[in-house]
Formats: sequence, structure tokens, C-alpha cells
Amino acid sequence: MGHASAFLVTPRSSTSPPTTSGNTALFLASTDHGDDDFVAKRIIVKGDVQGGYYRSCVLNEAGRFRRLVGTMSPPDDTDTAEIYVEGNSKMVEGFVRWCKRSKVGMSQVVGVEEVRDEEPTGLYDDFYCKTH
Repeated sequence: MGHASAFLVTPRSSTSPPTTSGNTALFLASTDHGDDDFVAKRIIVKGDVQGGYYRSCVLNEAGRFRRLVGTMSPPDDTDTAEIYVEGNSKMVEGFVRWCKRSKVGMSQVVGVEEVRDEEPTGLYDDFYCKTH
């Protein structure tokens, strides 16, 4: 925590090969959560939430696509689960909208019961979710 890693990105069209010339942008990915744009949400979901497919979808959406950090409660015998996410406010809001879609895959139906604002802890470095 508290460190930053830099990524060098060279914009290019999808048909041109990568080059070292042209415009380059430097993006700084920082785990220093001091900016106001960093938020946390606790999302209570109910429905078909204990299966591995739904949990894999949550893991992909939160951790891989939206680059959020946090966790999902471990599987149990109930139809309710808790998802805690931290990250950029736009990404977190997008993830909440994704959760509210209610249909995941072919047959999983999930509803959001509650969304609470939380104070970011900064304790997570990835999104953790037990899928089976």
C-alpha cells in the first residue's frame, strides 16, 4: 500500500502495429486512496447468489473489468450475499448498476436489497470471491 506503479500506453488504431513513436500517455495507478474520487459501497444481494457461476460473474465484473477491490461473503446456505467494493466512484456506481440488472446468465435471478455508502478501508489489493 502507498506505492504507485506506472504504465506506459501508446494509443494506436486497431489495424496498425504497435510503435514506440507517436503520442504516449503515462497513467499512474496509485494505491494511495487520498483523493475524493475513491469510494466504498456495501451491496446486499438476494437470489441465486451462492452458485459458482454468479460468483464468477461478480469476480469478473468487479475485479477484472472495473478494477475494483473488495470482497464477497463466502458461500453459505442462504439466498443472500454481501459484496464490498472500493474504487473510483464512476466504476463503483457502474458496478452497482450491473448488480441491479437482476438477470445474470441464462437462469440466475438476483436482486439488490440494499446499497450502503461505506468509508474506504484501503485494506484490499484485489477483489476476492470464493467461487465454489
